[in-house]
Amino acid sequence: MPDSSLLIVVVLLATTVVLVGLLKWLRLPAIFAYLLTGVLLGPHALAVVPDLERTRQLAEFGVVFLMFSIGLEFSPAQFITMRRLVFGMGSLQVLASLAAFLGMAAVLGLGWRSGVVVGGILAMSSTAMVARVLAEKMESASRHGRIAISILLFQDLAVVPLLVLIPALAGDRAALPAALAFAGVKAAVVLLILLVLGRPVIRPWFQLVAQRKSSELFTLNVLFVTLGLAWITEAAGLSLALGAFVAGMLIAETAYRYQVEADIAAFRDILLGLFFITIGMLVDLRLILADLAWILALLAAILIIKGAVVWGSCRLFGFEQGVALRTALVLAQAGEFGFVLLSLANQFHLLPAPVLQPLLGAMLMSLMLAPILLEHNGWIARQLVGSYRRSRERALREIRGIQLKEHVILCGYGRVGQSIGRVLEEEGIPYLALDLDPARVRQAQSAGESIFFGDASRRDVLLASGLADARALVVTFGDVTISRRVLAVAAQLQPQLPILARAHDDSQIAILEAAGADEVVPEVTEGALMLASQTLLQLGFPMSQVLRRVRRFRQERYHVFRASFWGGSEPGEDRDSPRLLSVALGDTGWAIGKTLAELDLPALGVQVTALRRRGIRGRDPANSMRLRAGDVLVIFGDPKSLQAVEQFLLEGPDAGAFATPNKD
Repeated sequence: MPDSSLLIVVVLLATTVVLVGLLKWLRLPAIFAYLLTGVLLGPHALAVVPDLERTRQLAEFGVVFLMFSIGLEFSPAQFITMRRLVFGMGSLQVLASLAAFLGMAAVLGLGWRSGVVVGGILAMSSTAMVARVLAEKMESASRHGRIAISILLFQDLAVVPLLVLIPALAGDRAALPAALAFAGVKAAVVLLILLVLGRPVIRPWFQLVAQRKSSELFTLNVLFVTLGLAWITEAAGLSLALGAFVAGMLIAETAYRYQVEADIAAFRDILLGLFFITIGMLVDLRLILADLAWILALLAAILIIKGAVVWGSCRLFGFEQGVALRTALVLAQAGEFGFVLLSLANQFHLLPAPVLQPLLGAMLMSLMLAPILLEHNGWIARQLVGSYRRSRERALREIRGIQLKEHVILCGYGRVGQSIGRVLEEEGIPYLALDLDPARVRQAQSAGESIFFGDASRRDVLLASGLADARALVVTFGDVTISRRVLAVAAQLQPQLPILARAHDDSQIAILEAAGADEVVPEVTEGALMLASQTLLQLGFPMSQVLRRVRRFRQERYHVFRASFWGGSEPGEDRDSPRLLSVALGDTGWAIGKTLAELDLPALGVQVTALRRRGIRGRDPANSMRLRAGDVLVIFGDPKSLQAVEQFLLEGPDAGAFATPNKD
């Protein structure tokens, strides 16, 4: 007879796969699918999955790896740069939200312990959802985006003391102050020991493991370190998640951070999904439907109180109303760490059942509303705050007022964008830069540079910047997701415009080219090339030989160097070096009606790099492409072969260099 446990796992996986696929198709977060799976299969509905303690223990590992990921993102340098927003506004939001919800709990007649727990739970917002949507909408660098990320960073840190506080609240009331003090000291001592002893050990240990060059061994080592430190903190009377957070911080300071993050992604996502399934199993639909009025009231309270606290914090720190409202809309929902704290509070029986179900239902509903608020936060702010709407319209008018022609559009004006701008300026080429960092825009504008505040992924902004009259568009963002959004919009609006993009390394070239870039420059490769050039010069190689090697490398790697059109003369270049040539077939060209395979131009010493038809250019056309009247072929080869093939395409094999010799 088949094992019933295996059948439960199969049903669980099947339901999750179907629901995740369905909600992804509806463009909703996967977290809803996990929660809905738990609701449907849990003990309060179909009861397919029993509410077993071992299931909860397995799901706890999802929280462990989530906290590990947060630890990996913990950068002391980042916190120093954003310390005013992180520790100032972040602490104000968490403490004010906790106090507001504690007061609400007191009004409803709950004990102060339950009030503190409810306040801590509802002070959290969804880091995963907010960070992802802000990145997709290119709002991470905007003012409201930076504020939201800063507050979320502090919330993630605030989870650590809350994980210590909740178990202490479950102890004896008389001994609570001593228990809290002891728990705080114990946590500080354990963290100090792990950090002090772990720092000098973790780097050489990971280096030793990496030298074995085994991906399985590396992954096993990550699991060993993470779960080992989690076990140490649990044995000390703290939480598993706290040890995982420390493990993440230690590994974040090594060179293996990104590899570790990639290796644990699958474990984290699957186990975190299981955790949310167990949260869904807590939902009793009958109780929620019976208390629907209370749940809707609590939902309204969550959105209003959190929104008001965030809005007030922003205004107190000097941000205008529009930015404050957008930040409030972004952070108004409950978060995944709220569910972590809710599960922990439920284990210690700190929340009575009449409170648990309405709270759980309101948190779930806030998450369901979150994608709408996140997606349309700008539109809502423009409708409610007239000054904010007018400022955006004024920014578009400023961009349109420039009225440049034959210019270059720079998307992003960080260090890379500014360097490109200086080169263009020295060559007398006009440019217009778009950036979402208001401080950078303000400083650069005051210096007289052609930069404007604008989202380069928006159609109206690109059109206002003169995309139709531009000579080229350069995407300088370091984030490939943001670059893909800009490329997709620009390529759709102006497919004939040359578009260049920056990449971190070779792995991103194909992604950005598929999104619409004509040329992609990987900064790691260029940095290596410059280092190699300087090395050769230091070793005594002549400058001319080094320059030839650099030029040869770039000709092999980049279309823009490998395939250049020449005029009447090219000073300093070999007259026989390869180049590009455009051949217009017109209405009478011999090659009309033939496929590229039939012509077999590579056998004649040239390569077809592009085909232009009715004003639309296609790179690297397929061999099955049949030529038509009016087509323009772009071919690459040495001058002698280009001249002969041009005559061949226009007049046929009996003309010029390919004519059959007369045997008479």
